[in-house]
Amino acid sequence: MGLLDRIGMVARSNLNAIVTAAEDPEKILEQTIIDMQEDLVQLRQAVAQAMAALKRQEQQYKQAETQVNEWERRAMLALQKGDENLAREALSRKKTHAETLASIKPGYDQTVAQVNQLKKNLTILESKIAEAKTKKEMLKSRIQAAKAQENLNNMMGKINTKSASAAFERMEERVMMAEAKASATSELGMDNLESQFAMLESSSDVEDEMMAMKARLLGGASASTPALNPSPVDSELEQLRRQIQGNS
Repeated sequence: MGLLDRIGMVARSNLNAIVTAAEDPEKILEQTIIDMQEDLVQLRQAVAQAMAALKRQEQQYKQAETQVNEWERRAMLALQKGDENLAREALSRKKTHAETLASIKPGYDQTVAQVNQLKKNLTILESKIAEAKTKKEMLKSRIQAAKAQENLNNMMGKINTKSASAAFERMEERVMMAEAKASATSELGMDNLESQFAMLESSSDVEDEMMAMKARLLGGASASTPALNPSPVDSELEQLRRQIQGNS
């Protein structure tokens, strides 16, 4: 194989590859059915023409056959009347029409066979077109499903699952931190409340003790006579009051 032949083969293979890649299966199926329907129209026209020709031949055949039978009847009638010359003339006419009938019959039989074959082909083509339409719809559905699956695969390929997972993890961490913060705030609030109650309880104990001391003092004061000069207890109390005021 020469260089030019190899170059031509490569060019043809590349061209075929380009054509194959550019083919749309749905459009090809639709065009195929259109071509088949055009063939069907032409075949119907051929059948109609063949049937018209057959009808003309059939008329000629029947006419010749009728003439053969008619001249035979006339020849028989002439013999019955005793006119042999007339009978011979009638038989001569019968022979002519019989020869015409014999010449018509092969063409007539051939036309009959041709019409029958065309009708058979017409039925087959109609059946194939119906089958092709059914297959086209099935293949069309499969093509659409394949395209949808391809689009879905492309979309899934574009999704970054790692990035999405990391985003969800970050959001989950933030939610957990917010929950922990809320829990801690709640616990601090409870501690503060408990501290306040503890202070109330503590101050209540002091007040109770103070009231008890006042009761004892009042009881002692009523039992003894008031003194004119300050007692050592009064001096100590005054000193304690001053010390507390100085610290506050």
